[in-house]
Amino acid sequence: VQLQASGGGLVQTGDSLRLSCAVSGRTVSLSTVGWFRRAPGKDREFVAVMSWRWRNTYYSDSVKGRFTISRDDAKNMVYLQMNSLKPEDTAVYYCAADLAAYWRSTDPSRYNYWGQGTQVTVSS
Repeated sequence: VQLQASGGGLVQTGDSLRLSCAVSGRTVSLSTVGWFRRAPGKDREFVAVMSWRWRNTYYSDSVKGRFTISRDDAKNMVYLQMNSLKPEDTAVYYCAADLAAYWRSTDPSRYNYWGQGTQVTVSS
């Protein structure tokens, strides 16, 4: 499984941004796909996750109501729509996937496949 994230950039507080993750390889065998982020000086943090088969979604409390994870099967793309961005959302964002992890896994160590990360910077 290969993942490639894109779409990051520099935005202002309150702006929106959509991250994209191109997924290729054994996609039919995936159990879950998610987004994580790493802010400067902090550990990698769970953001959002989607069950590959059932499309159930789950979000961290810090982004719930502002971020939406979605998928376009025709394009093999996973998206993270981020609205009402705040300076504390500044981080490198990574998409991740796994073949066996429980669909709602929030522990990054449960994911075996990672994209390269895309920087999101929110200015105040």
